[in-house]
Amino acid sequence: MKTTMTLVTFLALLLPNAFAQDYTQMDLPEGAVARLGKGSVEQVLYSPDGARLAVVSSIGIWLYDTTTYQEVALLVTWTRETGRGDASALFSPDGRTLASASDWGDRTVWLWDTETGEQKGTLTTDAEQEEIVSLPAAGIESVAFSPDGKTLAGVRGYGTVRLWDTDTGEPKDTLTGDTVGVKDVAFSPDGKTLAGVSQGGTVRLWDTETGEQKGTPATDEQKDKLSRWVGVGIVDASVVFSPDGRTLASRSRDGTVRLWDTETGEQKATLMIGERKGTLTTEGEPEEIFNLLAAAISGVVFSPDSKTLAGWDRGAGWDQGNRVRLWDTETWKLKGTLTGHRASITNVVFSLDGKTLASGDENNKVLVWDTETGERKAKLTTIKPKDTHPAPTDRIDSVVFSPDGTTLVSWTRDMVALWDTETWERKGAFTEYMDSVYSIVFSPDGTTLASRNWGGTLRLWDTETWERQGTLTRYTVEPIRSVSFSPAGITVASSGSHASTLRLWDAVTGEHKATLTGHTNIVLGVSFSPDRKTLASGGWDKTVRLWDSETGEHRGTLTGHTEGVGSVTFSPDGSTLAIRGTDGTLGLWDAETWEQKVTLTGHTDKIGGVTFSPDGTTLVAVSRDKTLLLWDAVTGEHKGTLAGHTKRVQSVSFSPDGKTLASGSEDGTVQLWDTETGKPKGIFTTNEEQEPIFNLPVEEIYSVVFSPDGKTLASGSWDGVRLWDTQTGEQKRWFAGHTKRVWSVSFSPDGKLLASGSRDGTVLLWKIAD
Repeated sequence: MKTTMTLVTFLALLLPNAFAQDYTQMDLPEGAVARLGKGSVEQVLYSPDGARLAVVSSIGIWLYDTTTYQEVALLVTWTRETGRGDASALFSPDGRTLASASDWGDRTVWLWDTETGEQKGTLTTDAEQEEIVSLPAAGIESVAFSPDGKTLAGVRGYGTVRLWDTDTGEPKDTLTGDTVGVKDVAFSPDGKTLAGVSQGGTVRLWDTETGEQKGTPATDEQKDKLSRWVGVGIVDASVVFSPDGRTLASRSRDGTVRLWDTETGEQKATLMIGERKGTLTTEGEPEEIFNLLAAAISGVVFSPDSKTLAGWDRGAGWDQGNRVRLWDTETWKLKGTLTGHRASITNVVFSLDGKTLASGDENNKVLVWDTETGERKAKLTTIKPKDTHPAPTDRIDSVVFSPDGTTLVSWTRDMVALWDTETWERKGAFTEYMDSVYSIVFSPDGTTLASRNWGGTLRLWDTETWERQGTLTRYTVEPIRSVSFSPAGITVASSGSHASTLRLWDAVTGEHKATLTGHTNIVLGVSFSPDRKTLASGGWDKTVRLWDSETGEHRGTLTGHTEGVGSVTFSPDGSTLAIRGTDGTLGLWDAETWEQKVTLTGHTDKIGGVTFSPDGTTLVAVSRDKTLLLWDAVTGEHKGTLAGHTKRVQSVSFSPDGKTLASGSEDGTVQLWDTETGKPKGIFTTNEEQEPIFNLPVEEIYSVVFSPDGKTLASGSWDGVRLWDTQTGEQKRWFAGHTKRVWSVSFSPDGKLLASGSRDGTVLLWKIAD
């Protein structure tokens, strides 16, 4: 994403300043000069003092200043070594430290200074822990700060529980007892006890001072042997401490909630919401596997004063279900049952004073209850304004009270509703930009609301005016399917595999120039015309759209395909556009009249990559049938077939002189072909220890492209981008900055930059030469 004639000047003089303190320059992998996009958002959390906002994305963890909402730092970027998996972040109670971890990788927890964004320490596990279980190394699955912030607990994969001193970074203790299988941990409110949940079916308690196990609350043998069927032990998900720390609640897959005394480890009570009414059997399978309880408790929450426990079910049919039950935490007797939901309950929350309880269901209803009398205070229905949507929206995903208790927020996939907790009238609603809302979080002072949608976009809202404050920009919410430099090298176009939009980026500044909308389904391919004036895009909506590459204005649409359009490719002189359909068709279109000139046939399976020879006389397409076919680009006559790959061929590229073809395959190899004789010239493999072709490398090749001088070939695969010397066949460089597979690679016209688009939702720019 850079210029041609001004590129040298830019790299030599402007690069240190143009990207100074800019997000595109933060924590770049070796060899990269810029990053476009921040990956999709997966978690968002405010620090306790509200001064910082942490955003966990598919490429790393971003830290923002909440006064300006500018990037403070990119704290960590995921790599093969640091891990990725289910990444998480957690602020310390005083907000000065952020802990980050991933559930696979190098078994490390990082501590970050939230003021400066600098790394404060690294918490690691000892090599001797590998002997605990004969399993591969695993990352950190769960972390928790003690209430005073001085201790951090981490659960390594397969169950090792370690305590660290957050000031020194030194290990304080490794918890004793049977820790294998522990998946999640939580500190008691006073910090003296740590509870661990085991996938094997037990809850364990440890004294955080001595590290010794205090007790093992064990569950009764399951008479119906349900766990044999579901493949899980007794405990499902995590445990919950009561606010006073005296009780621990664990939820079970057998439909019960068990309560434990945190001092003695003894079981206080078992809560059930129905009796078994029958046995369901399936022919040929053990009867006891299918013995089910009447209804399962799907969630529990303590009231702020710890005197009440609320549990709800999603409705199993036998017990009429869809009810919220309240238990007295002293006697564990049922205080009341709240009925009125006609669909499965999704979430229950207490107000801060504990006097009100709100519950949402899958019929987009929120019911509000008085926790003392059990009477219903209000029934809230999130219906969109008539001028935008006359019907109810989707299911209520969750409800939450604002920090001051004056507002209740409920949200569905496409709407956020705001309710006054005095009158229970709707104060406002967000419908714009609310596609597939996934989570909502208030800032600690309640002045800002952050919403994250399913695709990963993060937006901020003012809770006084309920107007949108802004969007944390340049999060490309979809995996990048295709990237392409404009002929002058001043613009890069990217398309995503999960979205119907195109994005244009300034190759000099890294700024997002425009988002092109119009496709009604996923965009699969993009191509600039040689004269720089037109951008063509094809997608699953069966159309090819033509755009002004400078203004982004829509110029026209080509229709007629019976299935999606997989790729679009301009000929070198710009007179022809090759359009590949996802149904295996390939046609040539006149770029002046936009009429189809010829249909090319010959492949026996779906076609992958398509390219023109530099002189425009030949078109080559690769296919799942493991071959490359060559056609005359004018007459459509079949000129030849190249065979040799052992799995489907996914990408193809001509050398600048037109004498060599490169093909990348699922078999993990790049093959070079002589275009005159059709004979193989060489082969590149991603694993030197394996014989090419027959003993196949594991890294399948998704994209190949020659540099403008023909001396280098770039390939994109699952583990990054590789550069190959086309004369010797040796690997010149390996760029490993993406966290997921690289689908597309493209050289700038002067060959000094390489753009790579990945499933991680970002485009990286790599400096190839000065």
